Amino acid sequence: MSTEARERLSTSPAPRGRDAPAAMSQRARDEQRLGWKLAMPAFVIMLLVTAYPILQAVWNSFFSYRLTDPDNREFVGLQNYVVSLSDPVFWSAMRMTVLVTVFTVAVELVLGFVIALVMHRIVIPRRTLRTIVLIPYSIITVVSGFTWLYSFQTDTGFVNRWLQWLPGIDPSYDWFGNFWGSFFVISLSEIWKTTPFISLLLLAGLAQVDTSMEEAAKVDGATWWQVLTRVILPNMKAAIMVAVLFRTLDAFRIFDNIFIMTGGANETNSLSGLIYRQTIDRTEIGLGSALSVILFLCVLGIAALFVRGFKVDLAAGRS
Repeated sequence: MSTEARERLSTSPAPRGRDAPAAMSQRARDEQRLGWKLAMPAFVIMLLVTAYPILQAVWNSFFSYRLTDPDNREFVGLQNYVVSLSDPVFWSAMRMTVLVTVFTVAVELVLGFVIALVMHRIVIPRRTLRTIVLIPYSIITVVSGFTWLYSFQTDTGFVNRWLQWLPGIDPSYDWFGNFWGSFFVISLSEIWKTTPFISLLLLAGLAQVDTSMEEAAKVDGATWWQVLTRVILPNMKAAIMVAVLFRTLDAFRIFDNIFIMTGGANETNSLSGLIYRQTIDRTEIGLGSALSVILFLCVLGIAALFVRGFKVDLAAGRS
């Protein structure tokens, strides 16, 4: 028998009896019930922990309410949302949030994939390499934020002395004196810290790619780029979706690095920073709650777009 005939026989569907669909359907129902039983305790706890704050924020967003004047609480309906969406400061914060999210996630995806490929192909002990790669991610964000701040400052930093050979860079250059300089440093700190997270998720996806498929493609004369784009990446679609989704949702809520490095100056404030300013600095609970609801809806919308856009059924591989 020829090799082509064997492949046709091996890939042809197995014959099924009349009771097969019923058996599979019953099995699916049993698995679904088991899944609900296993997930229910965690689901109930998460619902109890998160449902009340979310509903309370929605309720407070309909009131003009300051924490320093609790007796002057007045129902204003959707006015807080109208005020927030018509404020140029909100759209400036939205611009900064979107720019940081798109830029950092795109760079982290490319760098994370390269690091994942290296860890997947490397010969030296992989556990040691993974531990080294994870060091930036294990550092607390506040600590890393202050480290990057001091590194790029004109009086305590060393970056200007190292980069003074570049045009426009001298020891007195103030990175935090303009929008794009601040944006670059903030984005660089985010990329440095969270790229290991992306690389580990993509490494898990690379481990699921069948090496025999790569070898077969190379035997057929496929180039390295063709193997990457037609064999490796399509089989990593679920891992890529999870990595990009988790990181995008995290980047969209950026707060720590911006708060530490610029405090929102030079139009670098994010949505989370704007919420902090309204609720903590100005004690405007109503406006802050409305902004929190808007941020929550944005996060839900991003998650829905990613799930629909990637069109990945994460439960398809259960069999």
